[in-house]
Amino acid sequence: MDIGGTFTDLVALDDESSKLFVLKVKSTPKSPEDALIHAVKRLLAENQVSPSMVDWIIHVGTIGSNLFLGQLGIRIPTTALVTTRGFRDIIEIGRQNRSELYNVFFQRPKPLIPRRLRFEVGERTDAHGNVIVDVDDEELRSLTRTLKDVGVESVAISFLNSYLNPENERKTKSVLATAADFVFSSSEVDPEHREYERTSTTVVNAVLAPVISEYLDSALSKLKNIGIWAPLQLFSSSGGLVELEVARRKPIVTVESGPAAGVVGAAELAKALGQHNILSLDMGGTTAKAGCVIDYTPSVIPEIEVGGRAHLGRVIKGSGYPVRYPSVDLAEVSAGGGTIVWADEIGALKVGPISAGADPGPACYASKGKDATITDANLLLGRLGSTLLGREMELNVKLAAQAMEKVAEKIGMNTIETAAVAIKLVNLHMARAVDIVSLERGHDPHNFALIAFGGAGPMHAAELAEQVGVNMVIIPPYPGLFSALGMMMTDMKYAYVKGVLKPLDDLPDGYFENTWKQMTLESDRSLELSAKDGDATRSVLRSVDVRYLGQGYELEIQVAEQFNRQELKESFEKKHEMVYGYIHPGERLEITALRLTVMAPVKKLDLRALNISGGELESENRRHVWFADEWLDTPILRRDKLQPGLAVLGPVIFEEYDSTIIIPPTWYCRKETGNCLVLERRS
Repeated sequence: MDIGGTFTDLVALDDESSKLFVLKVKSTPKSPEDALIHAVKRLLAENQVSPSMVDWIIHVGTIGSNLFLGQLGIRIPTTALVTTRGFRDIIEIGRQNRSELYNVFFQRPKPLIPRRLRFEVGERTDAHGNVIVDVDDEELRSLTRTLKDVGVESVAISFLNSYLNPENERKTKSVLATAADFVFSSSEVDPEHREYERTSTTVVNAVLAPVISEYLDSALSKLKNIGIWAPLQLFSSSGGLVELEVARRKPIVTVESGPAAGVVGAAELAKALGQHNILSLDMGGTTAKAGCVIDYTPSVIPEIEVGGRAHLGRVIKGSGYPVRYPSVDLAEVSAGGGTIVWADEIGALKVGPISAGADPGPACYASKGKDATITDANLLLGRLGSTLLGREMELNVKLAAQAMEKVAEKIGMNTIETAAVAIKLVNLHMARAVDIVSLERGHDPHNFALIAFGGAGPMHAAELAEQVGVNMVIIPPYPGLFSALGMMMTDMKYAYVKGVLKPLDDLPDGYFENTWKQMTLESDRSLELSAKDGDATRSVLRSVDVRYLGQGYELEIQVAEQFNRQELKESFEKKHEMVYGYIHPGERLEITALRLTVMAPVKKLDLRALNISGGELESENRRHVWFADEWLDTPILRRDKLQPGLAVLGPVIFEEYDSTIIIPPTWYCRKETGNCLVLERRS
């Protein structure tokens, strides 16, 4: 189940036959579970499947990130912060980052917890982890009564240096447990150094908890009402599955999970095709997201900002709320099918950032939408047919033309020229996102293939590839539902971290192995509940955050099963030179954290089982399509009738239930493993 801003996608797999059932319906942003339950009931009914046959559910959605963007019309829960005396304003002071340096009217993001709900406690732990002042029981009992009187729903506890010694936080949490339904300590949520980031992460977790819990309870209750009692798992921001209770206990693991599912699916598809390095493009109804996969592994970053603003694909530092949790590295731009095309005061054509979303939607949907969108532009240029979703949704060309004509009049072009320029502009926006995850990370796009998915991705993929210098494009099966499909191609994933902040030379030889052993025991307790095929083949990754002594930021370095100091030093300097362009041989190193990532295998979808034998390839229809400033007579084909390995020269369009695939005149395509279409440039 993938709940997006415009559409809600369902993919169901029959374990015995490997048959897929798919469905795509409009989302209901104000009540996401309504569209979800409607889609589930319809999918089961149309395919004559009993609810009792469902034995496993995987879910991903955008409710977490949308909460901080204010898109769901739901209130932020009443949350309190309990912190060390003198640190009440830590979330307001922050890092003093000014996201708009030359804007004299700039305002920092509003604190998630107002000052009246931020409380101080007389306690202190020093920089070495020694408790100098214990928390006072009577003070905590008085605070409990105050929190109850205020009516808080959730509490975040963050004490100074608690990542080194969580004793005071543990005691405080046990006393405050009756003050609210949700109480979280920073030593459990984010046990690392940097007080502001740790406090911010804990606060975001506390704010999310009531919202996520309420949504999950509602969704589960409605699923049970229709006869589905299967366990529910959620997709995490780091690219793996987590148990329902993990998401309740630590909801930040899912806050940016929606876009990550497609990148994980792209990595699995890359394995099936033998493509070590790929770029992913997920263009949906609201935004487009670009990701990067190196040696079949999605790139991951240690920290994100939620509720912030983006500029040309980059999140503006200081515009949102820091959250430290491993997340798939993505660049996101306002470039979806519903992105609005408009003209500014001086008659310049603009695309985005506003989207028509699911309600009211593009003008051609005939659902009260009056603004021209990228979907309307594609329809006017013949790139889209007259229907979507297997002829279930009709598109109104007249309404699309009327909406685009209003924009055309303002910029002095005709309707078709305006639509064509809008397509070029939206491709330019997406090219910037691809550049961020490739060129700006030190990777040459020429050495990558592009996997494009999302409802609109395959329409723009080839033209975008030309712009960024990619010579091969791969369109997966069911591209418009591929993020949902990607969740069926991943394993259980658990991430653990232990803050350290000590020079490498000061740590004894046994420290690393003993710490990882304790973290492994913690993971074992979680995996007892989650491993579905046994945990004998689970994989464990160990890593260390390292920096030169005195540096402000660190690099994560993977280490072997048996820790070796010299290997760590060599790996760090190699990566430091690659990232920063220089090294300081002989300089002392500082360890800031130890990390453990555990992957537990589950039964996954085999893409090769989706191969569909081809029949006679005939054009089912033809229409005039606008390519490179001219109309070309273009055949409209079906992928399932394409013989594997047979080359088809562009221009050609493949129409499918969930997406439309465009092969420009300068490209050709063929069908390969997993029913994928592989597009390459014509010589």
